[in-house]
Amino acid sequence: MKRIIITILVILIGMTAFAQSANMSYYTDEFNRPTATFVSRLRILENVRDANLSDIGDFYADALKTVLIKIPDIKTREDSEASETSARMICQALAAEKYAAAAPDLWQLAQYSDIIRDTNDGLTMQEALIALGQTGDKTFVPHIVQTLDDINTQQTSDVETRRRKQRAVAGCISALEALHEIAGYRPVFFAYVGWYDLTIRNMAYDALPNIVDDPGDVIIGIIRDSSNNPSVKLRVWQEMLRTNAPDSSKAKVAAVALDVGWNYQTSDPALQRDAKSMRMSAIDTISLLGAADDSVYLNLDKSYSSNFVNNVPDYDEIRKTINTLTALKTDNAVALLYKYLRDLNERRRSGVWGNKERQMMQLIVPALGATGTQSDDVKQLLTTITNSQDYTGTEQSWARDALRRIGN
Repeated sequence: MKRIIITILVILIGMTAFAQSANMSYYTDEFNRPTATFVSRLRILENVRDANLSDIGDFYADALKTVLIKIPDIKTREDSEASETSARMICQALAAEKYAAAAPDLWQLAQYSDIIRDTNDGLTMQEALIALGQTGDKTFVPHIVQTLDDINTQQTSDVETRRRKQRAVAGCISALEALHEIAGYRPVFFAYVGWYDLTIRNMAYDALPNIVDDPGDVIIGIIRDSSNNPSVKLRVWQEMLRTNAPDSSKAKVAAVALDVGWNYQTSDPALQRDAKSMRMSAIDTISLLGAADDSVYLNLDKSYSSNFVNNVPDYDEIRKTINTLTALKTDNAVALLYKYLRDLNERRRSGVWGNKERQMMQLIVPALGATGTQSDDVKQLLTTITNSQDYTGTEQSWARDALRRIGN
């Protein structure tokens, strides 16, 4: 009895598969019938959709070729609307099927429906790009990147033009997110900081971490690009912190962010604040992840020295710098802290001593102790301070505490 039931099931399954195959052959023949109209083809697609069939990418790929071939035959508005609706349905189906072989035809459809033509509303272009992303075929990534780059520079105040362009942008972002190619990171970032409505900018923001784990080199390029203002540089640096990049890559970008944060020249107070915010955030990151190269020490020195000589020093930046040098504990870091204390000692001896100098000493002496350095120069300077009558008892106690911490 069991054998009979199994046999019947096998026959039924085979009949179902055969019926589906026969059905698709029927649908394909009807769709490609020479006398078929644009509306009748649309009805066929609706029937296929309503049948809830799966694994029929071949049918939709063939249907897309037919739609493209028949475009020159469009004569009426009804033909145009039916053709566009058909194209969008096919794109959605190919996206669901992730049908890679259809990628060239999807790109051809995206070009035909490009919003550079005023007659196109962007909807079909959007669906073609979304489907292209879902196919996984990366052949057309450079083309999608160029398309998004172009639109990023085409700000407009016209409501309808803006709507059309943003539909195309949504398609580009979706495709580049799905294709996971680093080349897509830069244009999607500029869409995020671009002229678009909040919905599109949020879409780009959400897509960025999914494009590539480590966009460090791209982000360095954006930060170093002199045509980008500090507001853009700050935001792309913040994006680096949001990535899944390894710590070594984040430290590398932090070194660049600190460097550019000091060397970008602007008289605009708002942009100066952005440059400083990037610099301060980079210092925090370096404290956590380390110095990627020696440029870090040069720029940390600027963060201390430029503020120290300022009539209105930023004590927050000074503290961050000293804390970071303490955390690094490298020979270069100790050398800078030693230099600062040596300068303070000279000032104390010459009588150039005020509240600022005392505050610096209160930060730097314990910092040297916390590094655990075994530098003879450091030990000698701290010992000199403990024995010098130029310093108060409290100041001498700071030096003694630091010597105890380094084991002297």
